[in-house]
Amino acid sequence: MTPLKYLQAYPASLQEQVRQLIADDRLGEYLSKRYPDNHGVQSDKALYTYALDLKQEYLRNAPAIDKVLFDNRLDLTHRALGLHTTISRVQGGKLKAKKEIRIASLFKDAPAEFLKMIVVHELAHFKESDHNKAFYKLCEHMLPGYHQVEFDVRVYLTWRDMQ
Repeated sequence: MTPLKYLQAYPASLQEQVRQLIADDRLGEYLSKRYPDNHGVQSDKALYTYALDLKQEYLRNAPAIDKVLFDNRLDLTHRALGLHTTISRVQGGKLKAKKEIRIASLFKDAPAEFLKMIVVHELAHFKESDHNKAFYKLCEHMLPGYHQVEFDVRVYLTWRDMQ
């Protein structure tokens, strides 16, 4: 039984279902049926606009986003699909904080729901810093079915590793 590194926290029954799809060579088919459409967000400018639109719709009172970009250096070896950072700088006598979101470049060619899940996850960190109940409730509010999409992203990463 080969370990599924992206799915280790899930119940054995779900892991077995994924293993069966792999054995039947149907994992890619499952993903393409469930998520047939890729997104059109290909540039950093388009990604910034996309993230800003989501923020305006769901998190109007959250701090402004200064930068959103696809990052080639983010990869799965660091277990980071996206990062949110706050960089504090002193300007004059004031402390300024810049908020940034970086999304792994592999999501340029991913289904639209996967990109939305990653952006929603990083935006939720602006309100809730920890992965707690309130954090996941906020993610679910911004993206109904968040937990299923997160699971399917992990299945997608498993499928990518097989290619």
